[in-house]
Amino acid sequence: MFSFETEIENPIVQKDIIELANKIELFHKGKIDEEKFRSLRLARGVYGQRQEGVQMIRIKVPYGKLKSNQLRRIADVSDEYSRGRLHITTRQDIQIHYVDLNRTPELWAELEKDEVTVREACGNVVRNVTASETAGIDVNEPFDVSPYADALYKFFLRNPICQEMGRKFKVSFSSTDADTGLSYLHDIGYIAKEKDGVRGFKVMVAGGLGSQPRHADVLYDFVETDKIIPIMEGVLRVFDRYGERKSRAKARMKFLVKDIGLEAFRELIDNEQKAIEFKSVAIDADAYVASKPVQVEVPQVEIKNEEAFNLWKSTNLIPQKQAGYVAIGIKVLLGDFYTDKARLLANLVDKYAASEVRLSLRQNIVIPFVKEDLVPFFYQELEKLGFVEAGYNKAVDITACPGTDTCNLGIASSTGIAEELERVIKTEYPQYLKNEDLVIKISGCMNACGQHNMANIGFQGMTVRTKDKLVAPALQVLLGGGNQGDGNATFADKVVKVPSRRGPEALRRILNDYEANANGKQFVEYYKETGDRYFYDLLNDLQDVTNLTDLDFIDWGEEEKYVKAIGVGECAGVVIDLIATLFFESEEKIENAKESFENEVYSGAIYLAYQSLVNSAKALLLAENKKTNTHAGIISQFDELFIESGRIDLGVSFSELIYEINKNAPTKDFAVSYIANAEKFLAAVRAFREAEQAQEA
Repeated sequence: MFSFETEIENPIVQKDIIELANKIELFHKGKIDEEKFRSLRLARGVYGQRQEGVQMIRIKVPYGKLKSNQLRRIADVSDEYSRGRLHITTRQDIQIHYVDLNRTPELWAELEKDEVTVREACGNVVRNVTASETAGIDVNEPFDVSPYADALYKFFLRNPICQEMGRKFKVSFSSTDADTGLSYLHDIGYIAKEKDGVRGFKVMVAGGLGSQPRHADVLYDFVETDKIIPIMEGVLRVFDRYGERKSRAKARMKFLVKDIGLEAFRELIDNEQKAIEFKSVAIDADAYVASKPVQVEVPQVEIKNEEAFNLWKSTNLIPQKQAGYVAIGIKVLLGDFYTDKARLLANLVDKYAASEVRLSLRQNIVIPFVKEDLVPFFYQELEKLGFVEAGYNKAVDITACPGTDTCNLGIASSTGIAEELERVIKTEYPQYLKNEDLVIKISGCMNACGQHNMANIGFQGMTVRTKDKLVAPALQVLLGGGNQGDGNATFADKVVKVPSRRGPEALRRILNDYEANANGKQFVEYYKETGDRYFYDLLNDLQDVTNLTDLDFIDWGEEEKYVKAIGVGECAGVVIDLIATLFFESEEKIENAKESFENEVYSGAIYLAYQSLVNSAKALLLAENKKTNTHAGIISQFDELFIESGRIDLGVSFSELIYEINKNAPTKDFAVSYIANAEKFLAAVRAFREAEQAQEA
């Protein structure tokens, strides 16, 4: 058996991994409910796969920065525990697939040897903190956002306030007003600003994609850097308390802000300020250790194909603010590459660049700090790896989620159609190899992991049914989305739904029309002028399902006839706890609160006690068959059903008891009394439950 004690130096990480191993054992013995176990493993990056009996592991890569030793470590883990393939996601993570559940603790321990984590990569937590992949090298940035993204990521990792929210929470940082971090579609997004020589951020809040995309609101036009963590803590506390928990379709923060309004949301954040321990969190940007380029002699190389080299240079080189250096963009088809290439790439950047790569939101790789004189050498070396395809971040560079390859929610093949559409563009529209304005994205279902509804041209996996009730894979075509910068954007319109096999023809018609009639306008501008009805008429006949051929019933990349098979979506799922486990969880939370108290983390101790109070109240409400959609709803319902009726006497209302959390500063004395109240409350509701059960018997 693997010895976690001897391999992991960090005691917090060691405890985490041992806990996962213990919970897996208890799950196999039937002592943990499947839904509860799912919640625990998701928060540790272990995600159920479409294929039965194996797991997808999501590896967190904060703000996309990956050191060469970390890339090698991930490659080794993939070879040992998976199948040697790495997948870059649209949130700068790396996923590996086909992993045995029983080996996940050992896998995690191996990753942590190079400070790579899977903690909170999935589940109802703060997900990977993303950022512009050119942070620190962007010629237009007011400052490097990396130190701020790093500090925020570390502050909220394992933080009690965001471990059991109603849904996931996504954060981004953008280096410039170009908003390459896509702040407008995040729960909270920060855009770097400088005002009178002072660093700060524009703060966007409550954006999201999915079946009902919502443009984020401007929470603050400018806040100084020391306020970004306290602001996010206030937002998280409000979301945790008032966010929907039962209905998956309404459980994102965008629905909360839409329902109550931005001003009411701001007021709730203000009400939480007393409970927040740190009103200011200064981030020392100078303490952040940025990668430094090596000094090396330039090897002499001979370029065999000057035409291909010049095309690659025109599309794949990124200007860098550091004089004498450029960054290289590597176009990674569908975000998939293999461990042999990963190791060679790590060796290359170790010896000739700055010992790091960046993962991009478009599923690509960036190599920063390449000396301009070394560009021919890098081209030669990358060509050996098959990493010199032209068109980085151009129209031919299509984003796609895994779709039906591995995802439970996949409806149609996003990867198969993406490959075909890239082939069409490269062979029939070579001019688009250099086009930066046209963005094409594909998702295998409505959840928009491929970000289809923010693309200029988007495709969403669906199905279509014939009059004979035969089901074929289909694509919803969406047009007109785009990023306008500084937190402003337009979401794409749904135009037509066509059988998947007609996707390439739909793209041809759109591009042909654009070429013939746009007169140099950007696609978003041209679409806005012409409108969705124009493109509906252009594509309408492709929707006809009366003339489908046998081929139309076979999805792209497949050989067998299409069968619709959708599993339970774990990433967006809401765990509904069983009454039998809630009291036990409340006990665990009190014990964890006491541990935090001993470590003098009083704010964390108080929040864990708060969670225990909510859990205990929820147990009795579920026993009465009452809905427990939000924390705030649980609190008010408990008062109405148990306190005001006189069934339970606390001496005060439950609201008064529990809402002491946002009326008191997180001091040592308050932590003592609040934890004690949580213990007393748990004892009271347990006694009530036992008395009720005795009467029923």
